[in-house]
Amino acid sequence: MGEFIEVLPPMKRVSESWYQGTADAVYQNIYSIGSEQPKHVLILSGDHIYKMNYELMMKQHLDCGADVTLATIQIDPAETPRFGVVDVDHDSRVNGFQEKPKKTELRSPHNPEKCTGSMGVYLFNTDVLIPALLKDAEDPNSSHDFGKDILPKMVDDYRVYAYDFVDENKKEALYWRDVGTLEAYYEANMDIVSVSPVFNLYDEEWPIRTYQRQYPPAKFVFGEPGRTGAAVDSIVSSGCIVSGSMVKASILSPDVRVNSYSEIDASILFSHVNIGRHCKIRKAIIDRDVHIPEGTTIGYDAGADRQRYFVTETGITVVTRDYSLFENPVTVDYFTSE
Repeated sequence: MGEFIEVLPPMKRVSESWYQGTADAVYQNIYSIGSEQPKHVLILSGDHIYKMNYELMMKQHLDCGADVTLATIQIDPAETPRFGVVDVDHDSRVNGFQEKPKKTELRSPHNPEKCTGSMGVYLFNTDVLIPALLKDAEDPNSSHDFGKDILPKMVDDYRVYAYDFVDENKKEALYWRDVGTLEAYYEANMDIVSVSPVFNLYDEEWPIRTYQRQYPPAKFVFGEPGRTGAAVDSIVSSGCIVSGSMVKASILSPDVRVNSYSEIDASILFSHVNIGRHCKIRKAIIDRDVHIPEGTTIGYDAGADRQRYFVTETGITVVTRDYSLFENPVTVDYFTSE
């Protein structure tokens, strides 16, 4: 089909600095763009969750004869400190930008009670993007950001248009989330395990395509009083074993082991996490490959947790691999009845 996906990790290919901003991130991979010689470049944010048909955005871009098209979303005026606000006319032409203003008089041409916010999704003609990146890279006063530096300077000289977001999530409420903070990431995951989540993972017409390793199905063992393997209001991935423990309102990534007499509540466990016996974990994010020793309590005493883990202002405890006790790994106990 002439299609491929290539992962390009930061490599300092054009300077001695790591990515300085959104524009600099693309600039440092400018040779990869040049080697493929595309007519258009679509730039996306990696920490946003939504369902969008980019083909519709491309169609508007071509129909308008645009040089640049940015995806926009309708927001309440109170939300403007979190967004770049776009000045858009009735023909969807962009006339200006305001970067995260505390207040603004700008209103959406589609709804006078709303403002037009930038989603951080940009479609460029390549012959417009490359010179803009080169010019920005040479500017010592630039923060090398698309929303702050490049796009505001292009309004007068190029045809810049806005494409209003069309949600493919097929729910009454529009779904678009920026999960650039731990709190936002955690809340987005907790929404998914709710009885009727806003974000629809089960839409057969809009499947989420991702790589999945081949693991056996999830397994729940032991049905003894006080030692029952169960999970409720949770997502349990393949390869998981819930052995004589209780999991509530949580997400278990592939190949997670929760051993007997433990309780997991409102938590996110990454791949290959191993929870020892008699553990109590609540409102936590556990990094991949972490082994939690037997008898560990997390999420019940913020003061004690802060001595060893990172705890957010809202009380989410984050356990990284730095805190894992690999010298005393716990073992899976579903082979015995002890």
